[in-house]
Amino acid sequence: MRLIIAGGSGFLGRALADSLAAAGHRVQILSRRLPAPPESGSAQPFEYIAWTPDGMANGLWTSACSGADVIVNLAGESIAAGRWTAARKARLRNSRVLATRSLARFIAEAGQPPAALVSASAVGFYGDRGNDTLTEDAGPGRDFLAELSDEWEREALAAQTDRTRVVVLRTGIVLDPHEGALAKMLTPFRLFAGGPFGSGRQFMSWIHRNDWVSLAQWAIETPGVRGALNLTAPNPVTNAGFARALGRALNRPAFIPAPGFALKMLLGEMAGPLLLYSQRVVPARALAAGFRFAHPELDEALADLLTTDY
Repeated sequence: MRLIIAGGSGFLGRALADSLAAAGHRVQILSRRLPAPPESGSAQPFEYIAWTPDGMANGLWTSACSGADVIVNLAGESIAAGRWTAARKARLRNSRVLATRSLARFIAEAGQPPAALVSASAVGFYGDRGNDTLTEDAGPGRDFLAELSDEWEREALAAQTDRTRVVVLRTGIVLDPHEGALAKMLTPFRLFAGGPFGSGRQFMSWIHRNDWVSLAQWAIETPGVRGALNLTAPNPVTNAGFARALGRALNRPAFIPAPGFALKMLLGEMAGPLLLYSQRVVPARALAAGFRFAHPELDEALADLLTTDY
């Protein structure tokens, strides 16, 4: 298949692009910033297409994407890169909503639309839900991140027709020792300063980086998959349970808590959705369809991530 990945130069986009290329697919990266030319004698691993997503389907990128079999949309600024000021909230929204709207309009206007649009979302869609077990049928929350995820998904689902299926990837906390949440936790734990956030009773829905790639690729390659898909491991844990597991993996204690009020003072509004809200999400549709996780248990997943050279 020929696949276009918007946002393919990011943390998860790079890993997915590598996996798809290794499986024999032709991968092209749709990016706002083109990489520097490779050094003499070396080749660029993927073809890059420049785009400026503005909510419209115009520009040279549309002709370059014509005839693609699948479009994967992972575009969006990092949620955790800075405090949620009004200006930053606008950038977070525009980087997701306008990019997705551009792709949906391209699909609607294409003479040969792709067979699928596989578009990013997040478990933040569900909001703060306590101990409730959340499958893909659960409704959205009401905080900023939940409302943003809901709007993001609706823009993607607008592309769904009898010729194009749409999958929205509700991603949990992707564990990788070099990037993302786990990478930020390693230093304090190694310095004997690790522990739970807030009460520690809130549920965390996590997934091993390799399982995320495998599940996203499965959604791309499986024609019957459509609609919302939770990309989380089958066994969510409480934040305190996660801290204990990471302490075991590093042979460090995990008893120094970060009080909720201090996190709110430090991070502002984003402390709730990113660290303190409880989301007990399970990948019900993937499990029902027979997808098998390589790393369903947290202790084994952390052991693999911290002893394997990725």
